[in-house]
Amino acid sequence: MATAELERQGTSAGVTPSRGTGADQARDVFVTLTVGGQLCGIPVLVVRDVLGPQLITRIPLAPREVAGSLNLRGRIVTAIDLRTRLGLERADPRRAMSVVVEHQGELYSLLVDQVGEVLHLDPELREENPPTLDATWRGLSKGVFRLSGQLVVVLDVAAILAI
Repeated sequence: MATAELERQGTSAGVTPSRGTGADQARDVFVTLTVGGQLCGIPVLVVRDVLGPQLITRIPLAPREVAGSLNLRGRIVTAIDLRTRLGLERADPRRAMSVVVEHQGELYSLLVDQVGEVLHLDPELREENPPTLDATWRGLSKGVFRLSGQLVVVLDVAAILAI
């Protein structure tokens, strides 16, 4: 969905343009991404980079969710297959996009199907995870936003990286 369309829908969808600065406003800003056809969001404050498909080197004996490692400007970054982590079919690393996040001073790449846009969502409109949400997804998310007929699942980066 285009940013202009989201802005036209205004507060009825709980979306406001991402303007301004400050830590308070940034906490309500999310990078949207798609995993297995599901729209998800992660806090913009943890995102360090967004990359196209990368050469990923497999790591022997690593957990299934670890796709391997990649070289990001001379720094080795662990790549996590978000599809596998969420209980979906494994991603093709040659086609997956990488969202590089920082957690406890380390960089990790989350392999996703697609990266969307940056949205400022009204924190008062965040809802608890619905009981019908898959148990794996519930354990890795911090709630949802209903957005123009779509559900945006807010992912918990710390929980995703706790492999």
